[in-house]
Amino acid sequence: MFKLIDSIAWRAIVKSNKSIKITRGFTLLELMVALTIVSILAGIAIPNFNDFIVKMRVDNEIYHLHRMLLIARNAAINHGQKTILCPLDNGSQCTTQWQNELSVFTDFNNNKILDANEKIIIKRPTITKDDELIYGKGRNKVTFKPTGQLSGLANGTFRYCPKDYENHSRGIIVARSGRIYQSSDIDHDGLDENRGNKEIHCN
Repeated sequence: MFKLIDSIAWRAIVKSNKSIKITRGFTLLELMVALTIVSILAGIAIPNFNDFIVKMRVDNEIYHLHRMLLIARNAAINHGQKTILCPLDNGSQCTTQWQNELSVFTDFNNNKILDANEKIIIKRPTITKDDELIYGKGRNKVTFKPTGQLSGLANGTFRYCPKDYENHSRGIIVARSGRIYQSSDIDHDGLDENRGNKEIHCN
């Protein structure tokens, strides 16, 4: 009986006072604490995410360059002619601007120039702006002979260095035998080294 009276009384109070609302939310203090935690987590995560993106970009560039070198070597062996990998200028001559578009072509007349009767086998677009790609000291091409070996003093190390992230620099070593090797972190210090245990640097 009393429960019924209490229930009726409560309903009457609610109906008579429609301004009563039950609300749930954050206090100002709770909101400030949550924002502080989010800011700290973002400060930790964003640099790591940037590192991850740069590392992926460098790995991708190294993969495609390695593939181009293999294609050039195989083309030389299959065609029985010297095949060149290099950045070409407007006059179809090789330059030292390795950050530009790279081309692979078979040099049928052995003049070290892409002539009208010679076709480009594969191209690779310009690398990311402000990144660096260097090969040897002033070398402007890699030439493979029909044996698969390098022609002349063309051996060296490609060094790819991303801007502001030199610790993610990687390299590709091209031996006189024509074999191609990617750099790796041999001593587990977080930096890639070549086969002679020298760290990959672009300066």
